[in-house]
Amino acid sequence: MSIYTGRGDEGKTDLRDMTRVSKSSARIEAYGTVDELNALIGTIRPTDHDDINERLRTIQNQLHVVLADFANPDPDEDDPVVRAEHVDTIEAWIDEYDEELEPLTSFILPTGSEHGSKLHHARTVCRRSERRAVALANEEPINEQAVQYLNRLSDGLFTLARVVNKRDGEREEQPQY
Repeated sequence: MSIYTGRGDEGKTDLRDMTRVSKSSARIEAYGTVDELNALIGTIRPTDHDDINERLRTIQNQLHVVLADFANPDPDEDDPVVRAEHVDTIEAWIDEYDEELEPLTSFILPTGSEHGSKLHHARTVCRRSERRAVALANEEPINEQAVQYLNRLSDGLFTLARVVNKRDGEREEQPQY
C-alpha cells in the first residue's frame, strides 16, 4: 500500500464507496475531527492507571468505527457502524466511575494532572467532532447513533478526567466569577 497516491492533490478525496468529494465537505470535516480526537487520545495513553488505559484503547477502536461510519454514506449490512451498544458501553463506564467521585456542585476548571488535563482537552475536541457531525446531519442523512456516541463520549472523557485527577491527587478547581 503506497502512502501517497496523488489523488488528493486537487483538493478531493474518496469516500468508502469511491465517491469523490471536496476535502472541505461536511463529511470530511466530521470524520477528520474524529480522527484528530483519536490521535489526541493516543497522546494520553499510557496513564498510570491500567483500567483507564484499557478504556482509552477501547475508545480509540470505537472511534475507528465512527470514522468508518462517517466515511461511508451508504453502508452495507456488514460495514462497521456505530450501534446502541457503543453508547451503552460509555454510559456504563460513566456510571461505574461516578461512584468513585464526589458529586459535582459547580462547574470545574479543565485542569489537573498531565493526563487529566489532556482528557479535558480531548473532551473539547470530542464536542467539536459532535458539532461537525450535527452539521453533516443537517446536510445529509447519517447514523444518529454516531452523534449520540460522540455526545456520550464527551461526558465519558469528562468523567475520566475527573477520575484521573482524583487518583493523581489533584484537587478540582472551581471558576471564580
